[in-house]
Amino acid sequence: MGAITLARHGEPALSRKVKLSAKEYRDFWGRYEIMGLLPGQTPPAALSGFVSRCDLLISSTRPRAVESAELVGQGRDFARDDLLIEAPLPPPNWPSWIRLSPRLWGFFARFWWWFFNHHEGQESRREAEARADQAALKLDALAREGQSVVVLAHGFFNMMISRSLRRLGWRQTVREGYKYWSTRRFERF
Repeated sequence: MGAITLARHGEPALSRKVKLSAKEYRDFWGRYEIMGLLPGQTPPAALSGFVSRCDLLISSTRPRAVESAELVGQGRDFARDDLLIEAPLPPPNWPSWIRLSPRLWGFFARFWWWFFNHHEGQESRREAEARADQAALKLDALAREGQSVVVLAHGFFNMMISRSLRRLGWRQTVREGYKYWSTRRFERF
């Protein structure tokens, strides 16, 4: 039985040290989704070790995840899968005089999306949960074939996949939170 490691991408090249309105946050998130990594990063040794020992490396198709897989994979081939992209973050439609940091907008956008089904025609929570279940089933099948898999994807969607993996009987053995390059490792005993 293989192991499954979910890793968040490295730090993107888009500064979060700004204050934005809801409309500006929508634009910010659009740029964030197409940006690559901030140069000069070094993946953590633990993640590099998981990747060096894995049978299969997979990334989301977003540039920040692809570049993270390239960096940590050091030239090895890896698969790219749209199934692993981040869940959307449309902010609440608050007045333009409310200006918050991208971090706070991300919190409120996720809260509104999760609890109030605010998705502005994008993927809903229910749809994202179904996609996370599909991703977990795919990873489960690969690991049951004996392959250890490392996934480079996104913080919140990795959490959603984690919930699905636990429902499939996987036990989390590593949990490093939500920071850039953090990992969640799952094993079956």
